[in-house]
Amino acid sequence: MNKVKRCFLNENFILGLIIANALLIFVQEFELTGNRLDYFESVFTLLFVIEMAIKIREYGFSKYISTGWNKLDFILVIIAIPSVAVIFFDTNISELNIFLTLRVFRVFKFFRLVRFFPNVTSLVTSVQRAIKASYIVIAGFFLLVFIVSLVTCSLYKNTVPEYFGNPLTSFYSIFRLFSVEGWYEIPDLIATRTIPLIAFLSKLYFIILLLCGGILGLSLVNSIFVDAMVSDNNDDLQEEVSQLSKKIESLTEKIEELNKTNNNYKQ
Repeated sequence: MNKVKRCFLNENFILGLIIANALLIFVQEFELTGNRLDYFESVFTLLFVIEMAIKIREYGFSKYISTGWNKLDFILVIIAIPSVAVIFFDTNISELNIFLTLRVFRVFKFFRLVRFFPNVTSLVTSVQRAIKASYIVIAGFFLLVFIVSLVTCSLYKNTVPEYFGNPLTSFYSIFRLFSVEGWYEIPDLIATRTIPLIAFLSKLYFIILLLCGGILGLSLVNSIFVDAMVSDNNDDLQEEVSQLSKKIESLTEKIEELNKTNNNYKQ
């Protein structure tokens, strides 16, 4: 029993289980062997449940759930449990077909691999800091998309309803435009359905939108986000330089005091 406990408390063993489970699900999606591999998938899920139970018993639930990675593991294991139910029920019964849908949650177990990545904690911290630092700019960008989508919807909902027929469709189309995806297709389509003057003004309008939102807007958001992510490294470097400067100043003062003492002793 102690050997089993040590295995489930060994992170390398758990990493091997996760990788093996990922490979199994990958093969399952080819449907080469029908649903015979589903039993093995359920075995993996039960092993993860046992792992969680052993850790909770070993550390206590409050201590186990106190860390962010264990919280993630707990949630991912819980949402994967319904996939086991498919094996024990007749899936031909319409009332139980929901379990077939719930099987998709098994893929979320792959997220458990993230915590084994080197320096992933530092990366997550950097992303969180970047989001906090740039959320105002991101919110402002989405507000710009919202306003432009309403204006464009009013202008072109009758000309190209497939792109701007309603505010929601218009919002998606403008977001695609700002991501520089097929930006020329919309004005070209408008040009085929309007007179030359309107076509020219429409192309000019979408060029301005592309420059302001797609190139300048997204570039600003990206630059602020990336700068916030790497700022921690700069702060640490500045702090180290500051501490080193203080040590050098302190050492210099001691050397000067020592020189003064030696000069007084010689005199």
